[in-house]
Amino acid sequence: MNWYKGNLHTHTINSDGDSAPDVVARWYKERRYNFLALTDHNYFTDPQGLNSFLGADERFLLMTGEEVTSRYDKAPVHVNAFRVRSLIEPAFGDSVLSTVQGNVDRIRDAGAVPSLNHPFFRWGISTDVFTQVTGLKLFEVFNGHPTTNDGGGLDQLWDSALTAGRQIYGIAVDDAHTFKQFSATESNPGRGWIEVRASELSEESILTALDRGDFYSSTGIKLKSLERGNGRLSFELEQRGDERFETRFVGSGGRVLATETGLAVQYELKAGDGYARATVSDSNGRRAWIQPVFAD
Repeated sequence: MNWYKGNLHTHTINSDGDSAPDVVARWYKERRYNFLALTDHNYFTDPQGLNSFLGADERFLLMTGEEVTSRYDKAPVHVNAFRVRSLIEPAFGDSVLSTVQGNVDRIRDAGAVPSLNHPFFRWGISTDVFTQVTGLKLFEVFNGHPTTNDGGGLDQLWDSALTAGRQIYGIAVDDAHTFKQFSATESNPGRGWIEVRASELSEESILTALDRGDFYSSTGIKLKSLERGNGRLSFELEQRGDERFETRFVGSGGRVLATETGLAVQYELKAGDGYARATVSDSNGRRAWIQPVFAD
């Protein structure tokens, strides 16, 4: 098993990005990302030719993707699809819930994997909606776009679904649109990513690892090791300067189960915990999210 770094939400000039697909892909490859999904709005950017053009090999992979883009009233409903073979048309329902569920179902019916994007963009997805959607195992716990209300309580939203019995994992993404001008107010690349443990660098292997939660999400914190399973989370953080770390283990109802400040931390599920996931923050403002383990 190997660790692969990647981003699953990025735009090109095929929708509302400012750069061509090859320019976008090169940005990530040159910065030693291992995989990338081009997810243009209601447009299938086929990476097959790009993979050959870029000389993609065992070190870099362009995955297939599309941001299936819909809405109900004023609520935007955007669901990324991975393992896309052709364009997936968006569904429009008679409520926010039916619109989200309709798009998740269309993506699943097409043999693709859905991921709910930026739930708090224009405050479109409520806790009630999020906890009722079925067939959804991925959502964005961090989105690097500066207008997605990312600090609005996405961890609490995640805990509401986990407490309701949903097995769902949180990914960090760039949602990058702007590659020509960099500033805090632009939707630039390099702000959020995932580190996936997989048997090989292939679309199927990456998606299989995501389905079992064998990854962590980050805005800059790196793990040296991670063991997750049998009701236990154990990991070691990589020290790269004089930063200090705080790890919180969170369980059912969003309850903080334990807090640790060392580099090597672990937690074993106890009766009543329901699940345990971990959030890590450092003294420079970076964060990481370790996927939950569940009680039997």
